Amino acid sequence: MNKLLLTISCAITICRLNAQQPVPVNDYRFAESRLIYNTEPLVDNNAVSPEWLEDGRCWYRVLTARGSEFILVNPAKGTRTAAFDQEKMAAALSKATGATYTAYALPFRSFRFLNGNKSIAFAAAGSWWTCDLPSYEIKKTGEQSSAFSDSRSEVISPDGRLAAFIKDDNLWVRELPNGPERALTTDGTKDFGYATDNAGWRHSDKPILRWSHDSRKIATFKQDQRQVSDMYLVTTNIGKPALKTWKYPLAGDPVIPMIHRVIIEVNPAKVIPLQVAADPHRGTLSDDISSSGTFDDVDWSDDNTELAFVSTSRNHKQEKVRIANAATGAVREVFGENVATQYESGQDAINWHYLKKTNEIIWYSERDNWGHLYLYDATTGALKHQITKGQWLVTSVERVDEQKRVIYFKACGLDAHNPYFSHFCSINFDGSGFSDLTPETGNHKLTFSPDGQYFIDSYSQPDVPATTVLRNSQGKLLVSLEKANITRLKATGWKAPMPFSVKAHDGKTDIYGLLFTPTHLDSNKKYPIIDYIYPGPQGGGVRDWSFLAARLDHQALAELGFVVMVLEGTSNPLRSKSYHDMNYGNMAENTLPDQVTGIRQLAARYAYIDTSRIGIWGHSGGGFATAAAMFRYPDFFKVGISESGNHENRNYEDDWGERYNGLTSESDYAKQANALYAANLKGKLLLAHGMMDDNVPPYNTLLVVDALTKANKDYDLIIFPQARHGFAADAPYMMRRRWDYFVRNLLQKDPPKEYQLLSKPDPRN
Repeated sequence: MNKLLLTISCAITICRLNAQQPVPVNDYRFAESRLIYNTEPLVDNNAVSPEWLEDGRCWYRVLTARGSEFILVNPAKGTRTAAFDQEKMAAALSKATGATYTAYALPFRSFRFLNGNKSIAFAAAGSWWTCDLPSYEIKKTGEQSSAFSDSRSEVISPDGRLAAFIKDDNLWVRELPNGPERALTTDGTKDFGYATDNAGWRHSDKPILRWSHDSRKIATFKQDQRQVSDMYLVTTNIGKPALKTWKYPLAGDPVIPMIHRVIIEVNPAKVIPLQVAADPHRGTLSDDISSSGTFDDVDWSDDNTELAFVSTSRNHKQEKVRIANAATGAVREVFGENVATQYESGQDAINWHYLKKTNEIIWYSERDNWGHLYLYDATTGALKHQITKGQWLVTSVERVDEQKRVIYFKACGLDAHNPYFSHFCSINFDGSGFSDLTPETGNHKLTFSPDGQYFIDSYSQPDVPATTVLRNSQGKLLVSLEKANITRLKATGWKAPMPFSVKAHDGKTDIYGLLFTPTHLDSNKKYPIIDYIYPGPQGGGVRDWSFLAARLDHQALAELGFVVMVLEGTSNPLRSKSYHDMNYGNMAENTLPDQVTGIRQLAARYAYIDTSRIGIWGHSGGGFATAAAMFRYPDFFKVGISESGNHENRNYEDDWGERYNGLTSESDYAKQANALYAANLKGKLLLAHGMMDDNVPPYNTLLVVDALTKANKDYDLIIFPQARHGFAADAPYMMRRRWDYFVRNLLQKDPPKEYQLLSKPDPRN
């Protein structure tokens, strides 16, 4: 009997030892302390968003250790002073309202100067107030009105007198602020209306147009979607579900939206059709002609008599530069450019410009393998010369000084420390006089004065906090404004991610990323590694190479006992054309060979990385890449979380795939679909999707679910009935489930049950 009891006791002990260890709830709390809502409030003197005044000065609000402070900057004098006496303001406002306010917790974030900058107006305590700055006498001027103009559905004219909007498929204007409204067009019909915003996953009520400089004309189009296929989503609710329907062409569809270009004279209303064939709904910067929320690829001449525009072919391989007569609609073709893969006019902005005074066009091209500027004759269409040259690229032209013939632009590839760091430069039209106006190492973010004579430069690195300065247009430092202070943040044990570089899968190309490790890293232990992937090709996983107090939940995951890697693999932008095109025509590759070799190189460099326990996760394109990794490298990646993935690009909106992958007749879309390889799954895979996702419809994930089911493969699935693409209110739940999944399946531990993430606002706001 004693032997039997001993045997049972030993068996119970062995079972307990083999059971998954529980993770203390305090470990999750510590991980949560590394999320943005807990880290950002501990960074002082960081972000600056200036408001420029008519006299050339600007003010901004900055969050400091003692609260919020309002700063006034005078570029001409090179001074930085308090915008007003906050102690006196707090005392006066407390007296006027009967509430109690302190100097560095004033109840407003913005204000405007009045009376020659001798007083300010602001909203607080449900009312509008003015404060006389010499005396600090405060007066109530009215109640805050809940009525407002929905600027998201209107486009205001440059002179501020008119607002253009869509009504009954036609374009209308109304006089501001509360004047009459009238129709500019009358022949718009359903699915063939004016200025309508729809390019698959983009659809809103806002008109897509471009006002002329004098506010007398509008460049827009009449969009034909009558034969374009529909997309459907079904609501989840009590009672009968509602069917959501909108135009959503798929890659390979025979019919896509076509735009019939027009110019509309406002007073009296007159529609002038441009004498050119309809164009596909395509743009040179992004998936469509409204990537910026306005009408892309059009440029009014200074005198408003001509409209330059670019027509892009369906597969983005042919561009035609054209100029229309605004009075007659006559169109002349100036020149074109054909490329083997896909043309783009830049990364951050459309970089071509029409200069009527000199009959020239500044054009952007990657014809020498790098994104550079070229000067063309707008009359003959002949190339004059290349303006910028070198193994770096222009990302956005910020200002063109026609009189001095100088171009100001942002560029990547100039910083020896990291090719993704953005710098601000200038060059003469003839290619001479190149100057890096922001030479300090780091990623430079800029805001410009309205006249372009000054700019505020905030530069930082992922592991170096921001320094913010004011410069003139020649790059001369005028005054130091802020230096971010992370003393309070570091006091919590916080540490920055580690920048690194490794070789791409070709063994030659340098690729860059960030590594996140636990605060209390034990280099003698082994840690699973989690690969966060967003393969592009229109962007990357790091996204912002500036200093950030938190990046998604990378550091939070690291604190739970992982190493987290974010690696910008080949085919992402901000590098050479050949680099960007490495995956063209084979989207399924998804930088995965770079991710695999990158992990192996890091493991050889850091012995604490355990390559027997590798996880991967991503959202959208990253969701596509995650499932592809689990199916195509089943012995390498052991645990994957695929969120909102576009797993089947024949089931995704036409322009994204046809831009980066070619037409369905040019590329084997079927071979790249994840469902085809689902039977290869060996590890643990969690799929998640919002059922109201109008960007990547949920059927993309359900196709993978169907394939896994048919292959008799185990998988996990989270469905969010009300969520769209980014999950919104359901995102914290998804984050917690993500932590749980990696903890349970990579660490072999039990997470705390139903831990709840609770965001909180910055107390200084």
